[in-house]
Amino acid sequence: MRIGLIGYGGVGKALIKLITEKSPALKAQGVNLEVIYIMGSKKGLYNPQGINCAQLLAASKDGQSITIEDTDENREITPEFMLQNKDIDLLVELTSTNKETGEPARSYILKALENKIHVVTGNKGPIVHSYRELAQAAKENGVCLGIGCTCGGALPSVNGGTIEMAGSEVYSIEGVLNGTTNYILKEMEDTGCTYGTALEKAKACGIAEANPSFDVDGWDTAFKLLILTNVVMKQDKKLSDIQIEGITGLTPENIQTARAEGKRYKLIGRTMREGETLQMVVRPEKLDAEHLLYHVDGKNKAVRYESDTLGELTLIGGASGTTAAAASILRDIISICSR
Repeated sequence: MRIGLIGYGGVGKALIKLITEKSPALKAQGVNLEVIYIMGSKKGLYNPQGINCAQLLAASKDGQSITIEDTDENREITPEFMLQNKDIDLLVELTSTNKETGEPARSYILKALENKIHVVTGNKGPIVHSYRELAQAAKENGVCLGIGCTCGGALPSVNGGTIEMAGSEVYSIEGVLNGTTNYILKEMEDTGCTYGTALEKAKACGIAEANPSFDVDGWDTAFKLLILTNVVMKQDKKLSDIQIEGITGLTPENIQTARAEGKRYKLIGRTMREGETLQMVVRPEKLDAEHLLYHVDGKNKAVRYESDTLGELTLIGGASGTTAAAASILRDIISICSR
């Protein structure tokens, strides 16, 4: 499987490292992955015979990541160049999320699918704004669109809802879908600290961005809930259909009062079928110990499905982190190779 990677941030670097480390075991299973493009925001690497990722890792300063030299030749290695060449079997798209339009990732993905190239992405933007269009393009061209990483990284929420609940009607989805906010709430609960102090701890351990608003204001949870609703429940909902409230208004007093009641705050994303309509909401809620999501701790996430014939399914785990996200991308790649 010849792979092109667009997006060389933390997850992209972790993916290259993971592919390199796992290569012997994967080859033993009949999965041969050959990376021929690695593209950052302004420059890239290209070798039609396969980039020697192991050699690059060995030569890197920290033993973790591959740097791309800023040369005239490398600046010519762009997504457009790769898609014109059409010499890959699978595109991995990991650029930053554009929550307003999903571009330019949406166009990269669509172009690849139209050229009969499989796509695996961790980018929520294109899936939020154009899932139906992209899924249809994949179907028409006989290729796969892997989106597992968009809804919880290592947590197999998409697989759980589509594969394990196949044949049933899912009428409810609820989850703790953002590891950053879950970590912050746990810190506030355990130490009595303020939201601001807990946020700084989340930044220090690498799970919160320098600008954390996408997580703490509830947008990341809303994106994931929307994707799961549209994919699992076969809807065509928009972000405007979701009531969204984040965790920034919670005080140490709120957290400790809930604790005294035997309850815990969780940022919950929920879609509920009520008659002929769907109610979609993201907000902090107090849960008691009888609720399964009460027990989701730290960086972990969870999703719970309710259906008409297969009953309930709850998946818990998938702690946030770049390696976990990269592992979910690799999971989708292996799944495509196995078909």
